[in-house]
Amino acid sequence: MAIQKLGHVGIYAKDIMKMRHFYSEILGLTISDEDLSGLGAVFLTSNKEREHHEFVLFGRPEETTSVQQISFNCESLQDVVDYYHRFKEHGVRFDRVVSHGNAVGLYFYDPEGNRCEVYWTTPWKARQPYGVAVDLTKEQQEILKEIEADVAQYAETGHRDPQSFVQQKEQLEREGIAVG
Repeated sequence: MAIQKLGHVGIYAKDIMKMRHFYSEILGLTISDEDLSGLGAVFLTSNKEREHHEFVLFGRPEETTSVQQISFNCESLQDVVDYYHRFKEHGVRFDRVVSHGNAVGLYFYDPEGNRCEVYWTTPWKARQPYGVAVDLTKEQQEILKEIEADVAQYAETGHRDPQSFVQQKEQLEREGIAVG
């Protein structure tokens, strides 16, 4: 027997309606089913035809989750760039925007402080850990060229550039984006 894929993730929500709004209206998941009686449950998916639910919210005001991160895969780098602007517009708090060599991720926090990520898988392979800040305000071709050059140099060893995140935090704050 072998696992084919991760089926879904469920987390507790202190304020299920606020979390429902965030994940459906801002992140863009589709509500496939819900029961808002009692404490409530909201079932969400990126594609209802493919998977009934990939993410579930369970109302539980007294619970705290221990989520390291919840990651959502995007089809293209443009999708990640679009989320950057959408999240900025809605005042979503950012953690960082990073190249992992093999992926570009925008890390952010949901309304209850759970760390999340929207990411796109690059065509390159890179040893992990790998973390270099990415500026999504640049042209996509420039972003891809920078990542490809970095991966060409560090694919075998991995790469961490903490200073790039210090500079990124300053840039995000200048843009009026809440960070951290």
